Amino acid sequence: MGKIKNIAVIYGGTSSEREISIRSGSGVHNALIDLGYQSKLIDFRDLEYINELKNYDFVFIALHGFEGEGGFLQKELDKLNILYSGSGPAACANTWDKGLTKKILDINNINTPNSIEIDQFTEEISEAGLHSSIFDPLRPFESIFLKPKEDGSSVDIFKIFDDNSLKQAYKKCLNPNRGFLFQEFIKGKELTVTVIDNECFPPIEIITNNEFYDYEAKYISNDTLHIEADLNEDEIKEIKEISLKAFKSLGCKGWARVDLFLDTDKNFSIIEINTVPGMTSHSNVPKSGSLINLSYSDVVQRIIYASL
Repeated sequence: MGKIKNIAVIYGGTSSEREISIRSGSGVHNALIDLGYQSKLIDFRDLEYINELKNYDFVFIALHGFEGEGGFLQKELDKLNILYSGSGPAACANTWDKGLTKKILDINNINTPNSIEIDQFTEEISEAGLHSSIFDPLRPFESIFLKPKEDGSSVDIFKIFDDNSLKQAYKKCLNPNRGFLFQEFIKGKELTVTVIDNECFPPIEIITNNEFYDYEAKYISNDTLHIEADLNEDEIKEIKEISLKAFKSLGCKGWARVDLFLDTDKNFSIIEINTVPGMTSHSNVPKSGSLINLSYSDVVQRIIYASL
């Protein structure tokens, strides 16, 4: 373990992902104790106590949402020269803003779905219908996704396939007064690749009975399947190459999870990158590790080593 003995696990927070973060942080905390570290769970509320973190050798960030993934926490930890897990503030900012993520991926010639940005999801947009000119850059399409530019855990994500579903999305949207993306729907396999220390773990395919991989499918349903992706040798090589290229292009460090689609024409598209992926019992990172005989605790240890 070297000089790392005392670890603070930052979790919880106030975002829409609080409950998931609590589950992630608790899992990491228990793994750290199993690994022989001294670990303390700290529920993030604000940065008033930030100086207290200097009492620890390392901070494991299990804080989802803007507080843990937007880069602000990482920036403050850097100021105090506190070691922590995962990417620095710039990479977190690059990946938290999905519109910015797409711009960076496009610049680096990394395939990503077509999308358009809006400043807020207004009732006028919902009432105008799919024939509105706002959707022209995405045509032709059978359906599209609406997703916040900055959020996670499939909060306020809707699949839209007709005028009524567009109206319903507005009615069900928890917070329409923020930036959103309308993104083309890609028909094919939904995949995810864990990257730790510039190594790509075996790709996972996500299979759900739901309309798409929404919050319920991610964290509640026992019917959602997370299985080793059925890809041939060339496809495995390609998905690992594109995932690692995206990881590096966005400036990521330590660990991340890259989410992709493989369309029916066998083309990979990057959907997004998570710098603080979920670490619950349902999460894809520990599942991917298990495919190469790594226990949950082994994965946590690798994340620490990769972050140092």
